[in-house]
Amino acid sequence: MRKTLILTACAASLSLGACSTAIEAVRGPELAPIGYPAALVPQSQVYQPSPEQQAAIRAEQNGRMAASANSLWRTGARTFFGDQRARHIGDILTVNIAIDDSAQTSNATNRARSNDASGGVTNFFGLENSLGRAFPGGFDPGNLVGTQGQINASGSGSVSRSEKVDLTVAAVVTDIMANGNLVIQGRQEVRTNREVRELTVAGIVRPEDITAANTISHTQIAEARISYGGRGDISRVQATPAAQSLVERFSPF
Repeated sequence: MRKTLILTACAASLSLGACSTAIEAVRGPELAPIGYPAALVPQSQVYQPSPEQQAAIRAEQNGRMAASANSLWRTGARTFFGDQRARHIGDILTVNIAIDDSAQTSNATNRARSNDASGGVTNFFGLENSLGRAFPGGFDPGNLVGTQGQINASGSGSVSRSEKVDLTVAAVVTDIMANGNLVIQGRQEVRTNREVRELTVAGIVRPEDITAANTISHTQIAEARISYGGRGDISRVQATPAAQSLVERFSPF
């Protein structure tokens, strides 16, 4: 009974996947629904804020931070007119992605080794004469044992890669670490005809690195996870067929 249920569930999932693929082939790829981008990165930073930090963050988020005595400045405020840079959960900041990297490596290896060894027995309990009679003209006690070997190996390899990406995406502050660093995540989808281009970014930034224009460069994002790809008719045609991918992955040749 259990096996039947498992087989039924597998068949249903396969049919749903095939149905979804068929619908996408007819209608084209659909955009993902708008939502809080907490699911972009499955890993989360584990930390325990101090009670003072929790109280300060809670009071600031609720707008209960009062001005100091005999002062027009609020406690924790950066400027007189208010700091517009992202610093709270849910705030938005702009990430400038300007990747222009290139790498080139080349190496070659040559290795060769040969050996030759021989040995003989002059006397072996008098049996050397018996062996000579058993193998007339083909037995030489002076060359009873001989080994010879040769190993040759050569290899070469080279890597040449160039990447250039110049994009801008808005990200949302999804978490605040104990030391004040901000965890940001953002996603952008653009559909052109039957092709969807998707850009995702996630990582950890310092509030001090955010400019006055509320922007930050991708080089200042720690643990940065940047993905730029697409799905649709063009991507599907360019991809290797599934059966061919399986054969290439598991083929021993």
